Amino acid sequence: MTSFAPLKTGRPLFKHTALAFTIGSLMMATASATEPAPKSGTSDPAQQKIVIKLPDPATQLPLDDLRRFTEIFDRIKKTYVEEVDDSTLLNNAIKGMLSGLDPHSAYLEPTAFDDLQESTSGEFGGLGIEVGMENGFIKVISPIDDTPASKAGLESGDLIIKLDDTPVKGMTLEDAVNTMRGKPGTKIVLTIVRGTEGSPIEIDVIRDVIKVTSIKSRTIEPGIGYIRITQFQAKTGEDFSKALDKIKKDGALKGLIIDLRNNPGGVLQAAVDVADSLLEDGLIVYTEGRIKSSQLRFSATAGDESGGVPIVVLINGGSASASEILAGALQDHHRAVIMGTDSFGKGSVQTVMPLNEDYGLKLTTARYFTPAGRSIQALGIVPDIVVKRAKLTELSSQPFFKEADLAGHLSNSEEKQPNVKENDNSSNSEAEDAIERDFQMREAVSLIKGISIYQNKKQSTAE
Repeated sequence: MTSFAPLKTGRPLFKHTALAFTIGSLMMATASATEPAPKSGTSDPAQQKIVIKLPDPATQLPLDDLRRFTEIFDRIKKTYVEEVDDSTLLNNAIKGMLSGLDPHSAYLEPTAFDDLQESTSGEFGGLGIEVGMENGFIKVISPIDDTPASKAGLESGDLIIKLDDTPVKGMTLEDAVNTMRGKPGTKIVLTIVRGTEGSPIEIDVIRDVIKVTSIKSRTIEPGIGYIRITQFQAKTGEDFSKALDKIKKDGALKGLIIDLRNNPGGVLQAAVDVADSLLEDGLIVYTEGRIKSSQLRFSATAGDESGGVPIVVLINGGSASASEILAGALQDHHRAVIMGTDSFGKGSVQTVMPLNEDYGLKLTTARYFTPAGRSIQALGIVPDIVVKRAKLTELSSQPFFKEADLAGHLSNSEEKQPNVKENDNSSNSEAEDAIERDFQMREAVSLIKGISIYQNKKQSTAE
């Protein structure tokens, strides 16, 4: 064993140690190359080589970088305009180390743990938006349904540049989120940049207690069910099955629309559960990472709860993470038609690692892949049918002059059908109003109807 005398200063210690290991390595390499191998049966210890295994330099901490860190730490302590304690500097260093990896890794201080638990349980205070960082600004991934943010008109893709009078540039994501949270009933002014606007616009939002309902469902037309998943929570899979059963009780199910627009994701297992309820078998999603615990595979069990009816899944740029897992699984298994616009493109998995009772680490540990092996990281799910948001205005027109209006027209022995006006919009039902306002929804309903008509005709021909 080689030992070194202790040195008084830290800097020479690094140099002498590195030099000693370097010389030792060269000496051992020279000895190994020049000394003859002992003959077979030689037992003389003096003729046996002693091999000392030195640490691989590639696995050692970079001493120059560590020296630079301690030097910067020392200079901040001595010369910064205000006195800063060691704990603050070290916490900031940890935050910077994680934020430099990707937008989703983070150092979780005590309040962050509480926020994470609230967001997955479905009740928390604030504005009701899923946000991330982009070029130093806060980007709205998606506003959550029936929250102050969605009611105020915030949209997926908006960039928040000011919170009240405070510029966002230079804030951490945690600081920005804490600023947006507050006492229910208080107002905050968000200054945003939106691609369709020529200049920044201000939006007033009144804070409230956010209660997120994961599943909303209804029968929008006879035989056509609609299930909206606003966020994937712990019980979303169970609630989805209950909603599907409720729709089937309204009558024979001919088709199903699953709305994942502006769904920021959530619990991975919940997305797997929903996919499992619609697939007979096969892989749903798998993850790959450097550690064994991040290498997972999820497969479907037998039984399609929908009965194999046609499914249309609506997505947009606010559909992220778990939403993309569900859409990708159904798309790869050809179980659904994906309609809308490209999804957000978050193809990574974060693991929360407790450090002690109060602190934790949220770290990106894996990438996930669809059953066909596609990684959607920074690419998103591309819909089978691209349908962008649009507003439709029905044009009024004069009634057409038809054969039946001609004098002396030939009669038809078939019973006359009731005359339904094409422009009759007298129904004020919630479902019909939603279809009228939502062009993408209207297109999904039309596609379900078309598939149903085709299947019925095909079945009639076979019989």
